[in-house]
Amino acid sequence: MLGSIKIENKIIEVDFSAPIDLSIPLKDESNLNAWYVAKPTINPVKLGDWVGSTKKGASVNFNEIQFCPHSHVTHTETVGHVLTGDYNVNTVLKETFFFSKLFTVSPSKTDKDLIIDLKSLKSLEIESGTRALIIRTVPNSKNKKQTKYDNSNPPYFTKEAILFIVNLGIEHLLVDLPSVDKEKDNGLLVAHNTFWNTKGEIRSKATITEFVFVDNAIADGNYLLNLQIAPIDNNSSPSRPVIYKLK
Repeated sequence: MLGSIKIENKIIEVDFSAPIDLSIPLKDESNLNAWYVAKPTINPVKLGDWVGSTKKGASVNFNEIQFCPHSHVTHTETVGHVLTGDYNVNTVLKETFFFSKLFTVSPSKTDKDLIIDLKSLKSLEIESGTRALIIRTVPNSKNKKQTKYDNSNPPYFTKEAILFIVNLGIEHLLVDLPSVDKEKDNGLLVAHNTFWNTKGEIRSKATITEFVFVDNAIADGNYLLNLQIAPIDNNSSPSRPVIYKLK
């Protein structure tokens, strides 16, 4: 099904018949995990002798879910992740459709780390009006959906790389990593703070989405992004970024 949408004064023809979901869903204890927290759980509610499961004789399935968006699922966060203030993602993210660019990055090797630096982004070019950038890192496999990231020192962005992205006009950055920052950096969070410009005029409408998964079969290029979030008043919310091919 083809349709047209106007974004940034552009009329874009979109193939809405084949949505590409970039989210990692919350399933069970096998989910990915980061930041040293317990595994997510989905269990029937227990009220006295009553158990909210049709397998246990109840008339409905009635589950409670315990998880951390930052640790267990694809999630979108605002500057409220690092600053005090009213920066709830449910309030900040009013628009949901964005002209986006998908770009595959091979992190550079240093003595101890894998980094996404200016060298990694040297071939990145975007069209006018592009407001979202989706970064896929290589190597890339479906194992990313279940990786346990604690104490693994995953790749991260340098300050210079983030400044380059910001200067391209990117307002929404989506990555397939647990963070844009180094796992252990003594709380500096250089990439987060640089992206949101927390030392200057805060980019309060900008968002970072982490833990996306982009299958290798999806080609780099321009897409329409629909960035869906759960309506939760928090600095971070589980999210479902969906992209569509352009015609």
